[in-house]
Amino acid sequence: MLRRLLLILVPTVFVLVAAVLVPLGTVIAGQRTQEMYVDRLGDAGRFAALARTALDTGRVDPLTVEMERYEELYGIPTVVVAPDGAVVTGSGDRARMRGLLDTGAARATVTEAMAGERPAPPPTVWPWSGEPLVVAEPIGRDSEVTGAVVVVSSTDRLGTEILGSWALLALFSVLPLTLLVSAAVPLSRWVLLPINRLDAATTAVSSGDLEVRVDAEGGPPELRRLTDSFNTMVEVVRRALDRQRAFVSEASHQLRNPLASLRLAVENLAPYLRSEEAREAHAIAVDETMVMHRMLNSLLAATRLESLTGSEPVEVAEVLRSREERWRALGEGRGLSVETDVPAGLWVLAPAGGLGSILDELVSNALRLSGGTRVLVRADPGDPVRLRVLDDGEGLPESEHAAALGRFWRSPRHQNTEGTGLGLAIVADLMREAGGGLALGTGLPGGGRSGFGVTLALPAADPAPGRPDDA
Repeated sequence: MLRRLLLILVPTVFVLVAAVLVPLGTVIAGQRTQEMYVDRLGDAGRFAALARTALDTGRVDPLTVEMERYEELYGIPTVVVAPDGAVVTGSGDRARMRGLLDTGAARATVTEAMAGERPAPPPTVWPWSGEPLVVAEPIGRDSEVTGAVVVVSSTDRLGTEILGSWALLALFSVLPLTLLVSAAVPLSRWVLLPINRLDAATTAVSSGDLEVRVDAEGGPPELRRLTDSFNTMVEVVRRALDRQRAFVSEASHQLRNPLASLRLAVENLAPYLRSEEAREAHAIAVDETMVMHRMLNSLLAATRLESLTGSEPVEVAEVLRSREERWRALGEGRGLSVETDVPAGLWVLAPAGGLGSILDELVSNALRLSGGTRVLVRADPGDPVRLRVLDDGEGLPESEHAAALGRFWRSPRHQNTEGTGLGLAIVADLMREAGGGLALGTGLPGGGRSGFGVTLALPAADPAPGRPDDA
C-alpha cells in the first residue's frame, strides 16, 4: 500500500511544481520577447529618422554606412524599402536584402508599415521556434510615408537565453521538489501506520486470535478512532463467544447430574413393570436418556474443539505416534483394522493444538459408521498437504456430501448409531479458519463398495523453531 500511495503522491508533487513552473516559464519567455521587440523597435525608429533625412536630401551613403556598422556590431541586418517594394539601401548587398524581405512575416510587416502603422507586438518566441523577429518602422506618417525600415533579428540567441532561464528555474525548483518528495515518504508511513496495524490485526482475528489488539497511537485522528472502534468490536465479539462457549459448557455440566439421576431412576423401574407395553416404553425411555447423555458429551467435546484458535506448524507423524495404539485398540474392539501411511518429517500448518483431536473425530466416525473392515490414515506430500482418513465401508452417496457438513445432520442409515452429527461440521469449520479445507469423497474400494474418505487440505509448513526436520 505504501508503494501505491507514493505512486499517487509523488506524481501529484511533480504536477503541482509543474503547475507553478510552466506559467512562470511562459511569463519569462514573453518578457524576454517583449524586451527584444522594444529594443529593435527603438533601433528601427532611429534608422527611420535617418532614412527620412537621407531620402529628402538624396544622400543615402551615410545611412548605408550606419546600417552596415550596426550589422557588424550586432549581427542584425536592416533594409530600407521604397513604397513600391524596391530595396533602397541596406546593410548588405541587394540580393541578400531582397531575400530577407521575401519571407511571409517580412512582407506582412512591410505592408503594415507602408500603411503608416507600427507593427503589433510579436508572438512569444520559444526556444524551438527558430523564426526571426521582423520589425518594420514607417518612414514618415499617414499619407507622407515614403518607405519603411525593416530590422530582421535572429531569435536563436533569445531562444538560448530563455532556455537558460528555464534551466535555472528548474534548478531552483529541485530543492522544494526534493523536500516535497522526501516528505511524501514519512507522511505516507504516518498515514499508513494504523492501517498496517489494522491489517495485521484483522489477519490475526481471521485466524481465530481474538486476544489481539491494535495500538491506537500514531496516524491521523480519523484512523485512530477507527482503531479504537476495531478494538472495541473485537472485545465485544470475544466476550460474546466466551459467553456462548461458557453457557454451552456450563449447561452441559449442569445437566449431566440430573440426567444421570433420571437415567438411574428410569432403569430402577424395570423390576416393577409387569405388562409388555410398559417394558417397551421403559426400553424407549432408557434409550432416550442414553441419547441425551451422548448429546451432552458431544456438546462438551464440540465446545473444546471450537475453543481452538489460530494455527501452528506440526509434524503429522508425531501427532499420529501418540494416537495409533489407541486407534488400533478401538478398531479391534469393533472388528476393524487401523493403518497409517504418513512419511516422517512432513510438517503442516494446522489448527493450534487441534490436529490430533480432528483426526480422533474422523477415525472415530470411520470406526462407528463405516460398516467396513479397514481404516487407513494417509498423507500425500505437496502444498497443500492432503491428509486422508479412508475406510472400505458402505460410503456416503454424493448427494448427501453437502448435508453431511451441517450440524446435527445424521444419515438415515445411522439414526440409531452413537453420535450427534456435530463432529464433521466442526472439523470443517476449524479447517477453514486455519487456512485449509475439507472434502468428502470415496475411500478404499473393495467388495463392491466404494468406501468413504475425508480429505484434509493443510498448508505445508517449515519445521517449528528448535525442531529439526526428520526427513
